[in-house]
Order: sequence, then structure tokens, then C-alpha cells
Amino acid sequence: MNYIKSKKYQFVFSYESKKGKKWLYRYRYYNNFNERKEASKQGFDTEKEAYKALLEVQTKAANGSFKELSSDRLKVKDWMKIWYETFEDDWKINSQLQRINAIENHINPLIGDYVLSNLDLVTYKTKFIKPLLAKYKPGTVDLLHSIFMIAVNAAVKNESLDRNRMKEVYIPEPTKSENYLTDKELELFIKTAKETENITNYTLVLVLAYSGMRIGEALGLTEDDLDFEKNTISINRTRDGKGTRTPKTKNSYRTIKMSPVIMQQVKKYLLWVKTNRLQFGKPYKSTDFLFCSYQTGDPLSPSTPLYVFRRLCSKSGLKKLSPHGLRHTHATLLLKDNNPVVSVAKRLGNTPDMINNIYGHVIEEMEDDLVDSFSNSLNIQNL
Repeated sequence: MNYIKSKKYQFVFSYESKKGKKWLYRYRYYNNFNERKEASKQGFDTEKEAYKALLEVQTKAANGSFKELSSDRLKVKDWMKIWYETFEDDWKINSQLQRINAIENHINPLIGDYVLSNLDLVTYKTKFIKPLLAKYKPGTVDLLHSIFMIAVNAAVKNESLDRNRMKEVYIPEPTKSENYLTDKELELFIKTAKETENITNYTLVLVLAYSGMRIGEALGLTEDDLDFEKNTISINRTRDGKGTRTPKTKNSYRTIKMSPVIMQQVKKYLLWVKTNRLQFGKPYKSTDFLFCSYQTGDPLSPSTPLYVFRRLCSKSGLKKLSPHGLRHTHATLLLKDNNPVVSVAKRLGNTPDMINNIYGHVIEEMEDDLVDSFSNSLNIQNL
């Protein structure tokens, strides 16, 4: 039987069977007695299936039944490679990019050469956490720690590691900036946008402020997502510098009720978009992205809103605010107006638990106001 080497994976081969093309792996290793052995299995329908099975064998050989290996001991960098290649198809592109960046730029350079089973809490804190805290903000370090913990827990589940020794790590709480506006500040922000920005940027600010949608959701809107009769906007995708994909979560798919005034502005903007694209010789389709550049007629660059918000904060004299800050503003104002948490969560595409976690401080203030309101309504001076 002729075996053809895989162009993607070492130790993986294809062959022709009566049922068509199949895949197998052949992997040689040394056992505890330094005896050369070979593990192999065939009959896989896809190259990826054979490779995943191979990864399990390599893991067991390196750190399972054959711990005495001198050259194949499972190092942190080896496990990170196995973990990433095994699960990458289960993750969205953002998570893939975030995790490969963490592996290549932080985890492997700092602790990649340590044997995973020998990595203890003290070493992890001194060689990984401490250097990171000296260079990055606590929030960034916490994210990198969380990614590594996911990988380590996967190693435990796979029986490549007996237990997770790095759980008890304290990372200082990041200093939280107030990335939202009061109602008066929001009025000033919108007024400044109307007076100083082009129609694209102004309409984008209005949609974000009055819907609470994520900036990626706004950039992914098309005419087909708009219902001017019902005054609604539907969220069906998200778009950023990494491309267009499905929304963040299942709850993110939603239809948002909008103010008729805002929808009138969106309708006005849509007419402008159609004219603008024709001027650049680009026929318009209802599936084209709604927000486009007034200079080229192309879809608005995902980086543009960042510069727009910097200008608006500077011109209005307001504190620093990101596009996501309008989402926080929308939620905060709704909660302070005593709207139910469940309703706010549905509008934002979150769960009630997420709203309670993110906006717990606002809810606490509301509870204090309710107590004061009840006491004042009775107007009892002495009890």
C-alpha cells in the first residue's frame, strides 16, 4: 500500500482504500525502558481527524505513560501548540487571533521551555506574572493568565497533567475609568457631532447612542437590516478589522426598537449613501454595508470611529470616550431610568447576569435611590 505524506502535518499520511481516500498516522517514540515503539492507526476520513488522534498519542507519549523521555518531555510550548491546533476550529476568529498572540508573544517567550508538569506556582508567578505586570496593565495580564489557565485546564482534562497548580494567582484589580456619559454630556456629544462631523460620522454616533449596539454590529449593518415601517434595526453580523462574521453570542442576534426620529435620520443617510456610491461609480446593493466613507464610497474603516470619538471628545471638552462607551452610556441611562434589567439585557444582546456584573454599581445606586424615595414619600420626621 502506498502512503503519501501530508503536506500539513508530520507523521500523517493518506492512502487509497476500497472506500476511497483515507488517512492514518504513524508515530515512533521511546518508552520507559528506552525501547523504540511505534503507534499507528488508520481509517480516518479526514486529515484533521488523523492529526487530532496523533496529538493525543504524542501527548501521552511525552507526558503520560512515558514520562522518562528525555527529548520528548511535554514542555509548555509543546502543549500550547497541541492545545491550539486541537481546538482552534471551535473558536471564533477573534479568539484564535487573541490566543495565538498570547502564545507566541508572551507565554512561549517567558515559560515555553519549562516542562509543563514541573511548572509550579512560585515559578509561574516569578517568571510569567511578575514580568508581565512590570510591562502591562493588570487587565492585560489577567487576560493572558486566563488564556493560559484555559490551556492548563485542558491539559488536566486530557490527563496530560495531574492538576492545575497555577490557580491561586492574585492579579491587582485594574483601575476602572468611567467610559460612559451622563445624559447632559451625551447631549453635548451628539450636538458636537452634528455641528462638526460629516453625515456618516454623525449618523453613526446617533445609531450607537440610541441603540446601545456594539460598534462592530453597527459597522456590519446593511439596508436589509432596517425596517422603517416598524422603526427597528436587526443585528445579524459584526464587522471589524479582522473581517465580517456572525454576532458575538446567540443573544446578540436581536431586533432593536428605535426612535422614529433616529430612523428618519438613518433613512436620510441611506439616500445620501446611494447617491455617494454612484458618484464613485459603485452601484449600490441593499446588501452593501450601510456606513461608508464620504471620500471613497467604500465601507467605513473599522478604525475611523476611534479617530472620530477622539475629535469629538477634544472639541466638546468631554472626558475620553471610546465607541463602546456609548453602549455603556445607553445601558447606564436605561438602568437609572428604572428599566428592568431583563429588558436592558435583551436590548443589548446580553444576559441579565452580564448586566448585573457589568453595571452592578449603577443598580446599587438605584437601590439606594429607591430607599430614599420611599422614605421621602412618607415624610415621617420621628418614629
